[in-house]
Amino acid sequence: MRMKGKVAAITGGATGIGRATARLFCANGAQVAILDFDKQTGKQTEAEIRGAGGDATFIECDVTEPAQVKDAFAQVKAHYGALHVLHNNAGGSTIRDNQVTEAPDEEFWAKMKLDLFGTWLGSKYGIALMIESGGGSVINMTSIFALIGTHRKDAYTAAKGAISALTRSMAVEYAAHKVRVNAIAPGATGTDRVKKLLADDGVTANSLKGQLLGLIEPEDIAQAALYLASDESRAVTGHILTVDGGLTIS
Repeated sequence: MRMKGKVAAITGGATGIGRATARLFCANGAQVAILDFDKQTGKQTEAEIRGAGGDATFIECDVTEPAQVKDAFAQVKAHYGALHVLHNNAGGSTIRDNQVTEAPDEEFWAKMKLDLFGTWLGSKYGIALMIESGGGSVINMTSIFALIGTHRKDAYTAAKGAISALTRSMAVEYAAHKVRVNAIAPGATGTDRVKKLLADDGVTANSLKGQLLGLIEPEDIAQAALYLASDESRAVTGHILTVDGGLTIS
């Protein structure tokens, strides 16, 4: 029960890493708000967790829309009365990404809007509620591509690099409010989206070759999030935690 008494909100919580994290948080005693634009999978994840005895609530929310994000956190407050953990998980790359001279401009702005602006909005409204609740932990999602050079992922890399910088900045800004801000930088992780990229874009598959421990499972990232969410990491802020199967040393 490493999160007993804590309320957590997870964006992109209906599938992949977000779903694995929601399940793990609930199994460790947390009450979890699942924020996602996909109502069907969001409700399915909520039902799955409740069926296992956990306390989860799905809230429909597009993290790129300010009004929806503001309303989602108002619903978190109304339903649970507090917020102690925010996992800004929503995001991802696509096969439309490319090197800067080839990638469509709209792909750049799509990554900035979903990955970076989505993290910005989640933090804007989530941290305000967290401060009201006496403090807590923000967990952002950057990427191993923000730490190393790679091919044909310039839009995604730019957005994730900005999230890494934002994480450090917010860690300084909100420490006085007892809010810790960290980020996870995963390597290739076996979500449905990444499995499709492994087959389609070539870049992800090439990156996986450097992961000494092979493909990472969503549950492995969830375990890292659990550490950052729990009081065990109470002395950790402004940190980028790599979970990359050894890619950065290979």
